Amino acid sequence: MGAIRMKGELQDYYQRKVKEGKNKMAVINPVRNKLIHGVFALVRTNQKYDKNYTYSVA
Repeated sequence: MGAIRMKGELQDYYQRKVKEGKNKMAVINPVRNKLIHGVFALVRTNQKYDKNYTYSVA
């Protein structure tokens, strides 16, 4: 719930999906999923969170 209250990409994602007509509670699960995948990716690669990180295909 904190992720959708704070300004950022997850709040933008939440608001965009609600404007599309999705149920608010149904949008919370994908937000949780995005958070979990992000945390596990950082743990797996043993990196610290970088707000300005850009993915590059090698």
